[in-house]
Amino acid sequence: MKADHHICPIWVGYFLNNPLRRLYQSPKRILTPYVKEGMSVLDVGCAMGFFTLPLAKMVGPTGTVIAVDVQSGMIDGLVKRARKAGLSDRIIFHTCSPDTLDLSGYDEKIDFALAFAVVHEVPDRDHLLLELWKLLKPDGKLLIAEPKGHVAAEEFDATLSTAVNGGFDLMSYLRIPRSYATVLCKKPSAVHEGGKVVNV
Repeated sequence: MKADHHICPIWVGYFLNNPLRRLYQSPKRILTPYVKEGMSVLDVGCAMGFFTLPLAKMVGPTGTVIAVDVQSGMIDGLVKRARKAGLSDRIIFHTCSPDTLDLSGYDEKIDFALAFAVVHEVPDRDHLLLELWKLLKPDGKLLIAEPKGHVAAEEFDATLSTAVNGGFDLMSYLRIPRSYATVLCKKPSAVHEGGKVVNV
């Protein structure tokens, strides 16, 4: 792990679930254009479920949300909230390591992936994007959003450049308050060889 690597403290997870946040970062408004009933969705860095629970409602009883976080305390908090909301049967709760999502068996099974305010916390950005590329179905969508208070515009641009060079097409930039955000699409024509994505 890099020396300057920073993970959001668990106590911040409670703050992030503040209902007032929905006034400027509404999960329904942000995600509805990309998430439909029956989809398989991945929430990377889910914390205590600010986006996870709305996603679970959107995919419906025939869909699945895989909620992934590096901190078991965040997952424990999400499990309690999901049970209270009656949504735990459509959520897979997964604690990963700092170095990998560790989602073997899900390659090309994800319709949509969300990485909201998490890429800058990951020790190896390139590896994360490669994992996401492998997990998404051909033409699967990836929404990346990074907080302007913690990430410089140049750093966000570098993330997008890595994604585009790694098998994604840039679809559009999004207007999300306090965030840099974009939606990318996995190129169906890209192939993976020896740890790298080769666009063809």
